[in-house]
Amino acid sequence: MNHLIAPSILAADFGNLQRDLEMLDKSDADWVHVDIMDGMFVPNISFGFPVMSAARKYTSKPFDVHLMIVDPDRYLKAFKDAGADRITVHYEACPHLHRTIQAIKELGCKAGVALNPHTPVMLLQDIIEDLDLVLIMSVNPGFGGQKFIDNTYKKLKDLKEMSMKKNPGLMIEVDGGVDQHNITKLVDAGANVFVAGSAVFSSANPPATISNLKYPEKLLQS
Repeated sequence: MNHLIAPSILAADFGNLQRDLEMLDKSDADWVHVDIMDGMFVPNISFGFPVMSAARKYTSKPFDVHLMIVDPDRYLKAFKDAGADRITVHYEACPHLHRTIQAIKELGCKAGVALNPHTPVMLLQDIIEDLDLVLIMSVNPGFGGQKFIDNTYKKLKDLKEMSMKKNPGLMIEVDGGVDQHNITKLVDAGANVFVAGSAVFSSANPPATISNLKYPEKLLQS
């Protein structure tokens, strides 16, 4: 399987964030997923620029920054300056989405759009060619440890079909409830990047869990 694993530091031990980032840096993880929440777009607050800038010092992995905030345009450059390599904004938070995507690219970052569980992928048909990544939320955004929403599989298949026609190189990311039990099915549905928070940081052996998510075929054979 040729997919990427992006552990979410929202599920890390904030009291030992340096330790957890250094663990990710040595693991099979491909990206570090950074969830930014403002308490308005979602009912939770995570962290901002100072924490992200500090975290940037302890890993060389790309930062996959997921902005769950209102009016993200105000802060795009600040997140770039804090270490973002990819910036994903929510469709639901951007009334001028094309302009926002272009602004992200002008900063030198890869640009993504996230969709909440109730938002159909067809709404991206006029912007998909401009995107580097689409993030399908398989739980309602705002909190970790939620139950996976099964309609995600259909959304992934619909998005994959659209991308093959308009943007074959699109990265299709899934966030929420990803674990060793469903990752193979999610790959088959079209996803190629996986955010994993609780599944990694709540496990007894996070590096092994990351490896099992990265190479599930080896787990099946063992």
